[in-house]
Amino acid sequence: MKSKAILIVIGVLVLVLIVCAYTVDETEQVVVTRFDKVQRTETDPGLKFKLPIIEKALVFPRNLQEWDGDPGQIPTRDKTYIWVNTFARWKIVDPVVFFKTVGYVQRAQQRLDEIIDPTVRNFITSNRLIEAVRNSNRELDTFEDFGEDQSTQPQEEKKPVRFSQVFVGRDKIDNGILNQAKPKLEKFGIELVDVKIKRVNYVEEVRKSVYDRMIAERKQIAQKFRSEGKGEAQKILGEKERELKRIESGAYRRAQEVKGKADAESTRLYAEAFGKDPEFYSFVKTLEVYNEALSNNSSIILSTESEIFKYLKGYEGYESKRP
Repeated sequence: MKSKAILIVIGVLVLVLIVCAYTVDETEQVVVTRFDKVQRTETDPGLKFKLPIIEKALVFPRNLQEWDGDPGQIPTRDKTYIWVNTFARWKIVDPVVFFKTVGYVQRAQQRLDEIIDPTVRNFITSNRLIEAVRNSNRELDTFEDFGEDQSTQPQEEKKPVRFSQVFVGRDKIDNGILNQAKPKLEKFGIELVDVKIKRVNYVEEVRKSVYDRMIAERKQIAQKFRSEGKGEAQKILGEKERELKRIESGAYRRAQEVKGKADAESTRLYAEAFGKDPEFYSFVKTLEVYNEALSNNSSIILSTESEIFKYLKGYEGYESKRP
């Protein structure tokens, strides 16, 4: 019986310990309430205790929380409708105030929607489209080099794209939204850490015309590249033809020089050879004339006294055929 009573006491103590004890994580902060009235807050991590039944431990996060706004259609100051998507980071800095004014984290998202969304709309409608897109007046180069050496590119090919003057810029709009919304959330025990415009896009009605204009501009750039390429190709072909003609004329001139020298040397050798025996030279040249002028089908009537047949007069076959 005594051991059974000890077990019962131990069980009761364990049950009370389970009901009374709770832990605080590094990323948490706890508000202890008694009959819905705040008694204390626990921010140091570790094992903590509370009164059973009458006290409750409400846990709230200490780390950064996300807020992702719904994309909204907003007109800019220059009457251009765009879709704007915004995100923010926030955290609970005063859990007691947060508990009294908001209650729980899910409801905090509604408070953020109610404060940040109108602030974003206010800043977008107060500025031009270019202010929500760009941060500076830096000129954009239409033809990006993509790692090519710019020193080899002609300067006239670089054509910067000029936009309207930027006076505010996207970063200042983000900071303005943060500074305007932050004080409104402090009364809820919330610190707004950062707000950024995540994405800006045209509405469907405007997007097609913008894409068509972009396509037309790119086609114009492509046509410029093609025309420049064709001009460069014609230039290369012209240089090739000119160089080919120069090489051919030089080769022809060299060939004629060599041929002239060869003919001169041949004539000199013939002259030296035939100069030693003029009669033999006359005989050889006459035979060449016979070979070119006479054939099996040739008919010619000449006097026997003609000089052309003087070398045939002493030919035996020729003498026997004379009348």
